[in-house]
Amino acid sequence: MNKHTYLLAIDQGTTSSRAIVFDEAGTIVALAQQEFAQHYPADGWVEHEPQAIWQSTLAVVNEALRTVRSGGGSVAAIGITNQRETTLVWDKQTGEPIYNAIVWQDRRTSSLCQRLKTEVDEREVQQRSGLLLDPYFSATKVAWILDQVPGARARAERGELAFGTVDSYLIWRLTGGRNFVTDVTNASRTNLFNIHSQTWDDELLALFRVPRAMLPEVLDCTAEFGITERELLGDAIPILGVAGDQQAATVGQCCFTPGTVKSTYGTGCFLVMNTGEQAVLSNNRLLTTIAYRIGGTTHYALEGSIFVAGAGVQWLRDNLGVVKSAAETEALAAGLASNEGVYFVPALTGLGAPHWQPDARGALFGLTRATGPAHLARAALEAVCYQTYDLVRAIQEDGIACEGLRVDGGMVANNWLMQFLADTLNAPVLRPKVLETTALGAAYLAGLQMGLYRSLEDLNGQWQRQQEFKPAMALELRDANLSGWQRAMAQVIASSAG
Repeated sequence: MNKHTYLLAIDQGTTSSRAIVFDEAGTIVALAQQEFAQHYPADGWVEHEPQAIWQSTLAVVNEALRTVRSGGGSVAAIGITNQRETTLVWDKQTGEPIYNAIVWQDRRTSSLCQRLKTEVDEREVQQRSGLLLDPYFSATKVAWILDQVPGARARAERGELAFGTVDSYLIWRLTGGRNFVTDVTNASRTNLFNIHSQTWDDELLALFRVPRAMLPEVLDCTAEFGITERELLGDAIPILGVAGDQQAATVGQCCFTPGTVKSTYGTGCFLVMNTGEQAVLSNNRLLTTIAYRIGGTTHYALEGSIFVAGAGVQWLRDNLGVVKSAAETEALAAGLASNEGVYFVPALTGLGAPHWQPDARGALFGLTRATGPAHLARAALEAVCYQTYDLVRAIQEDGIACEGLRVDGGMVANNWLMQFLADTLNAPVLRPKVLETTALGAAYLAGLQMGLYRSLEDLNGQWQRQQEFKPAMALELRDANLSGWQRAMAQVIASSAG
């Protein structure tokens, strides 16, 4: 690849679509971003308009391409990374979605999951898919759409409808409907995919009542996914790499050896530990997932999913007006000597790992007349760290040591948060020079497929630490903080059970 030829990563996220262009060394050459609307039709429901996903993606890709082309450059290949589990169903002939995209945060199928737990052994589902019975995953979302949209189930049985996660939908649109594919990482988040045989699983399809005719072909993370329609982007560009956002971040953070861990802090928080070629089943309600499959070789991972991280700060900003921007929270939190007993359990869309309480709701504890915006901002940031601690403790109870954490995502620019995280975990926190690791991972995958990089070892040499945060808090204070958090969490769980 010459110095004017680049890799473009589409990073289609929960609240915005972004396009980032990288050079061979992983340096950002161009970036475009566009937010789009979130829809909350009922309590616990979260939807996106498919057209908003598509139009925002198309807009940012073309904006990034204009920037590159204005400097005489060109894009050699595209990598795609996406919000996982979010579910779309569309007509194979027209490409028209039959319902809004049901977002990964959506809880509408909670009662269905509870019913399934009484009918089947959840451990059997976990053995096959690596996942639990929870509304988070795609399978019950698909079933809901087929049951609620008139005629949809019959059309799906006839092979007229397509189900896909966001990557599949974007590839379909970008290739003019020629390519109906996904990659193994996105497939592994549906609850329909057997992560051991690496095929769609007939027993899971029967359990969730999803017709096989709806399903895309599953490819490696590095593969020929299709070529874009020339009129869409002004050129026919090959799509050569795909991975769900957390797996892409794992690649971008170069977590290629067993035991390496990354944690991404965006809308939610997702901690992923590479377990090598062994699929480790957790006894502490963590998820077993595919980290990546490259050249036919699969690496697995243990994952802990926190549904609300940056979304908690967004809630303070947009719903309560406590802050005008997320960046304000750093100075507000640092301005307090302690949390003064104020805790926020951000179960705004239920609780993820390791609790898996879809009906839990958020709560604030320890409020007094002295409580102000700084306390709420600090409580929202502290909650991110306490939830991460819960995940790390679950991994340790599964018998795996966690020596340190590579972090990324929008929230990690907050130095106070990173130091509090290191203090809470009592372990070093490593922030890389390139924070856009999710998009970088997608670009790396495309680069591997086109031969720009020879191996994962080539990529390993590119990872650079920008800053290391070392634990410095007195253990007595740390223990007191965690005790307060555990009391608050216990109350939230008890109220959801009652």
